[in-house]
Amino acid sequence: MSFPRPARALFLPALVAMLSIAPPMTASALAAETPHRLDVQAQAELAVVPDRATLEARLWEHTPAVAQAADVEADALREARERLEERAAALIQRLEAQGLASESITAGSLQVQPQRLSDVQRGDDKPEPRVRTRLQRPLSIEVEDLAQLPALLDALTAAGVNALDGVRYDLSDREAATDEALVKALAKARHKAELMAETLGIELGEVIAASETRAPVFQPRMMAMSDARAEGAGPAEYRPGTITIEAGVNVSWAIDGQP
Repeated sequence: MSFPRPARALFLPALVAMLSIAPPMTASALAAETPHRLDVQAQAELAVVPDRATLEARLWEHTPAVAQAADVEADALREARERLEERAAALIQRLEAQGLASESITAGSLQVQPQRLSDVQRGDDKPEPRVRTRLQRPLSIEVEDLAQLPALLDALTAAGVNALDGVRYDLSDREAATDEALVKALAKARHKAELMAETLGIELGEVIAASETRAPVFQPRMMAMSDARAEGAGPAEYRPGTITIEAGVNVSWAIDGQP
């Protein structure tokens, strides 16, 4: 909206006068509009001992090396597969003899992989490339009782597995562990708030806001095979160690008793 020049000359001084008459906002008024709160951020760690584990192992067989992959005969593949299946069946029987339930053993899909071998020098002739085929079957073994672990590892070794890929330690109740980590973080936040309130001479009111700054996440712990046995010192000892779960929270309390 525009005013004629004479009207504008009268309006602006009037506006300035009105603003000068309005009282400034006092400190008490500012305080009334500012919420009295105490914000606390806390993080906590929970170390838990795993109570279950998963063993990963592999069995494989090879076909005879030939000049090129196209020369691999179907009979050679069939024989290698039969040997592999026989070894896998014998291993499963050995593990079940150790008290392991059949549903705790998972045999993965058959994997077929051509392999190129190092060239072989034959006199003055050029090196001759050789290839073969590997047939492999992975095995996953769930261990509910960690006391069985040494005997099961010995059974795998005695069965002649080609590779032991390690032990993945886990918990049977992950949710309870993550809940405990979150409760620990909240308790730490309350302790910090009470300590600050006592030091500052203020009184905590009700909780007015709470949020997670780091949601507790459980990650299974993967370990390579560790044999703590010294030479001639009896059976091996496998120690699972602990798994650390971290949680973080941000909590705000109202401050009571403010003027």
